[in-house]
Amino acid sequence: MRVAGFTSTGSKRPDALFGEGDLPEDLPLRMTRSEGCRIWDETGREFLDFIMGLGAVALGYRHPSVTRAAVEAAERGAIGSLAPVEEELLAAELGAVMPALEQVRFLKTGAEAVAAAVRLARVATGRDRVLGCGYHGWLDWCSREPGVPDAVRALYDEIPFNDIERATTSIRHAGDGLAAVVIEPVVNAAPDPNWLRTIRAEATRLGALVIFDEIKTAFRVAPAGAAARWGGDPDLVVLGKALANGYPLAAVGGSRKLMGRVSETWISSTMATEFVSLAAARATLEVVREVNLPARLAETGAGLLIGLERLARNYPSCVAGVDGIAEMCSLRFSDSGLSSRVAVECARRGLLFKRTAYNFVSLAHRPADVDHALGILDEVLRRVSATHAD
Repeated sequence: MRVAGFTSTGSKRPDALFGEGDLPEDLPLRMTRSEGCRIWDETGREFLDFIMGLGAVALGYRHPSVTRAAVEAAERGAIGSLAPVEEELLAAELGAVMPALEQVRFLKTGAEAVAAAVRLARVATGRDRVLGCGYHGWLDWCSREPGVPDAVRALYDEIPFNDIERATTSIRHAGDGLAAVVIEPVVNAAPDPNWLRTIRAEATRLGALVIFDEIKTAFRVAPAGAAARWGGDPDLVVLGKALANGYPLAAVGGSRKLMGRVSETWISSTMATEFVSLAAARATLEVVREVNLPARLAETGAGLLIGLERLARNYPSCVAGVDGIAEMCSLRFSDSGLSSRVAVECARRGLLFKRTAYNFVSLAHRPADVDHALGILDEVLRRVSATHAD
């Protein structure tokens, strides 16, 4: 094996997908192709997929409109020494969908884009401290992992999701050193609008910014994003994952005045202006508008969520509950060993279902796919529950 740690994407490691310890040899570990809501592993086996590239794909794999746009862009050269036309066109189209994004800056990954938002907040406020809620990537500003300097760690603290009292206390404690509060709008549940309003009010009182990390939720929960559905009025919004339906692209955006401050710092990436991903994103946005994607995902996801809640009631010894919302949800298992067994047995039956947050429905999933997945989960949970009881 020449790739350190098996794969460059941590959440695609075998232990992340199927649990730690000795795993059966017949599990799918590497894939060769994908289409719709299915993937094929290196042995040619087909799997119904609800992980959907860790949420990077909302229209379905190899969506014809997106593929055509990407191929056509590649055939035009893919990159060059001037800013591509697609960059400005996509920025305008994003602003039409999400009016709060008067200007944007494109990057390649969500982690980069959130870091760029934090950099902008620090420039705008002249402050250093940041509070966060959720997962915002692996970069130093928000990481507690080895290799991050203690001085950098000291500038970041976490606030609990949907806890108004503790959010208020944390923001007030940070005081006039606070540059920004960065939140994922959905963390295991829908946000309490009162929690969002409190964060907005407390941050405003201190002169700090509010950043919505919508890498998972954008184009899924509402056409104009989480703020349009639940409130919160963020100063900056970060987009990623489904923005280009699997092609590498992310963005940070906000008011013209705030985004204009990018000229006071340095936020740049050579590959941010390759135009294959920009073209893919434009095609993705067109489909999002045409089909009203959030409404379609909510309808399909409701069937999955209701089914998971039924399974949780039927197998209480294994399943402690259901997390998430219709568009992105997961079973919460009684312990990690059970989650591993379920993920392994589902894969053996042709279903890729994430044992932790989240599973994602896509435009390619049909009600029959949801029913098929729920049937496999029911069979697996019945077997696992019986042996667990013993």
